Amino acid sequence: MIHIKNRSALISLFSVLILILFISCGKKERGPHTIKEFTGGFSRTFSDLNPDHLKAAKSINSTIFSSVEEIKDNGNMTLIEENDYYNVDKLTHSHPYLHEDAADLLKTIGKNFQDSLESKSATPYRLIVTSVLRTQESIKGLRKRNSNSSLNSAHLYGTTFDIAYARFDKLDEDDTDIEPQLLKSVLAEVLRDLRKEKKCYVKYEVKQGCFHVTARPI
Repeated sequence: MIHIKNRSALISLFSVLILILFISCGKKERGPHTIKEFTGGFSRTFSDLNPDHLKAAKSINSTIFSSVEEIKDNGNMTLIEENDYYNVDKLTHSHPYLHEDAADLLKTIGKNFQDSLESKSATPYRLIVTSVLRTQESIKGLRKRNSNSSLNSAHLYGTTFDIAYARFDKLDEDDTDIEPQLLKSVLAEVLRDLRKEKKCYVKYEVKQGCFHVTARPI
């Protein structure tokens, strides 16, 4: 009887070890990350001015929206929602819609950002979108808080979005933290590459803490 009990305990222990081994094999081990500081100079690298953004925006969409209803009725506009690649901040002076071309660009940026983190053995994060499409009414409301906001903004055309560079959304809280400055460097590399491919214009916004991105005509 004692022999049977010991054998039963041994089988149970063996089963637990097999389970632990199975879980361990399914979990990718993440070593020290290989992220390096961005050396291009943010303001110098991302210096595309408002006229460039506006020209690209109007080439993609010539319509300026005065209400959310007009946005929803436009078949080229896509609702921007939280997904695997980015989170949408609480929007106070814009609406979560983009022209389909800009929506595709935003998704590409988010995917390339995560792919770059993976290639550097870094903890996965999502981007945070802080501003999207603005109506004429929301622009006026924003100017009451920020007099530097332009009434002639590329945000009016649904081709432009802002991505935070000091805040990122970690996907698994148990993973190792990465300093925001290093994540900012990864994002800058992604934007620099897409800008070189003439996929977008980018302005580094110091006071707003974001990259101001406008899709370019395909």
